[in-house]
Amino acid sequence: MYRVFEALDELVTIVEEARGVPMTSGCVVPRGDVLELLDDVRDAIPAELDDAQDVLDHKDELVGKAKHDAEAGVSKARADADRMLAEAQAEAEAMLSDARARAERMIAEAEDQAERTVAAGRQEYDDLVGRSHAEAERMIQAGRANYERATEDGRAEQARLVNEQEVVRAAHAEAARLLDSAQSESIRLRSECDAYVDGKLADFEDLLAHTLRSVGKGRSHLRGPAVAGSAAPFDYGA
Repeated sequence: MYRVFEALDELVTIVEEARGVPMTSGCVVPRGDVLELLDDVRDAIPAELDDAQDVLDHKDELVGKAKHDAEAGVSKARADADRMLAEAQAEAEAMLSDARARAERMIAEAEDQAERTVAAGRQEYDDLVGRSHAEAERMIQAGRANYERATEDGRAEQARLVNEQEVVRAAHAEAARLLDSAQSESIRLRSECDAYVDGKLADFEDLLAHTLRSVGKGRSHLRGPAVAGSAAPFDYGA
């Protein structure tokens, strides 16, 4: 670029020092020198300036093309975003449907397991109550038989000793003792039977309550986050 300014300065000097043409504002300059300086200026101008001029000449065309490319890119990006959004929504709906189906299946399995557990508990309860009643009846019958045997023994002893006053008094006392003992034994057997039945019933109730709590905890773990449209929760306390 320095040579450009230098050649321009020389051209100015030539024009300023040129001989004027009479009666005009023109002047006579050496053609060869001027042309040589113009060639130097043209050679010294960088090619980038010419390229820049081409860019300026085609500015509107380039701007229009860039705007068109930008609009096409925006349209393509919008279409890609809409497509990706639709695919994401479809995938989310599929995942939600699958999760809802699995949750409903797990709840149904838990409810079925709970029903089987409750039915088994009730059956065990009935069996236990039946066995307890049978055991209680057996113990009562045994107590009643002991009581009757003791009573019969007392009466036989009383009849055998009825002719002797002292013996009779002793027999009465022994009979009364035997009766009291038999009654006490019968009461004791009945109390033990009742305690046995109560203890078995309490053990079964603890077992049933523990089973129901375990089923309830398992169902609470399976429930997870509430899902719209899922099955109504099963009431284990019903």
